[in-house]
Amino acid sequence: MHDHRRAESSDAWSSDVVAACGRLGLTMTPLRQTVLTIVSESPAPLGAYAIIEALSRREGKSIAPPTVYRTLEFFLEHGFLHKIESRNVYARCEHFDHAHEGALLICEKCGRSDEVEDSALSKALAATAERAGFSARRRMVEMIGLCRDCAQAA
Repeated sequence: MHDHRRAESSDAWSSDVVAACGRLGLTMTPLRQTVLTIVSESPAPLGAYAIIEALSRREGKSIAPPTVYRTLEFFLEHGFLHKIESRNVYARCEHFDHAHEGALLICEKCGRSDEVEDSALSKALAATAERAGFSARRRMVEMIGLCRDCAQAA
């Protein structure tokens, strides 16, 4: 199992995304940059409406939800974010430099999510889908519990 948690700052993640966009020829619009900053500054995954509220405060005006949803779709499509379906929030992908599948470990106390990649889990999920005749577009298992810090504090 390979753990993707990085000790780097949120600024490093944000800079990595901007650099990857440059390498891929993707445009980093001012809106994308601001949403990227909002997501990178949050210690826990954020919902679209939390991002909209933060963006509205920064811009000093109301922001239309479709604008932010399009921006989030851009980041999802290019692998910079994961959507935590069970909570309808968006988490940073810590290793967007390669295609991967794995698990998001979501702390039910502090809200933090950690991304882990496990080849055995990935192979088991692929085999299960294949046996069912299912063609998966993406796989990300969500596990809810307590992170190491919250478990130790309990």
